[in-house]
Amino acid sequence: MLSPTIEDYLKAIYKLQVRHDPPVSTSAVADAMEVSSASVTNMVQRLDELGMLVYESYRGVTLTEAGTKVALEIIRHHRLLELYLKEVMDYSWEQLHEEAEHLEHHISEEFESKLEELLDYPTHDPHGHPIPSRDGTVAEVSARPLVHVKAGTSVQVHHLEDADPKLLHHLEDLGLMPRTRVDVEERAPFDGPLTLTVHTPDGPKTEVVGRTVAAAVFVSDDVPQGRPDGV
Repeated sequence: MLSPTIEDYLKAIYKLQVRHDPPVSTSAVADAMEVSSASVTNMVQRLDELGMLVYESYRGVTLTEAGTKVALEIIRHHRLLELYLKEVMDYSWEQLHEEAEHLEHHISEEFESKLEELLDYPTHDPHGHPIPSRDGTVAEVSARPLVHVKAGTSVQVHHLEDADPKLLHHLEDLGLMPRTRVDVEERAPFDGPLTLTVHTPDGPKTEVVGRTVAAAVFVSDDVPQGRPDGV
């Protein structure tokens, strides 16, 4: 049995590997885990001994197949739990992440199967991130930040950065949620705001968002056709 702390490390390293080619620097792991560099060095040496990753001094870490398997299992638990807490129990963004962080380490495989069945075998969590399958495969994500989209372009919200619950609340208020169609009407110069038409279920609305907000929204070109609400 691996401790919740070890599972959290493996999960964090996996997410860093998705964003950047491995090896992942220990300083990046320290930032992600919000711990000291010395603590990271001690842990990755232990994980190397356990066969969960390969640690190279001054280069960083790379998950092994065993480490990747554990990381994906915990991510699968977390994303299924978040979907259940949001859609079934109506948790707030602040509550659901913290609750899922705790529960992800303690549910059984039987519980996971029942949860997946109850949710009708979902493929994505509330933020739009793919849920790893039971066999450890993850759907490929092809999306770019809204902040880089040119004016005059229609896109669909694919997923959201989920690190800041307050920002998620703001995105929800704006209607910038997964599967929503967005038209980029104007980009102000000198890093100014973006003017958007957001096609919500209640109809289109105009929103002006700053670059920080737009950088937290990832979009794809797969825009729904013939569905004005964008969902």
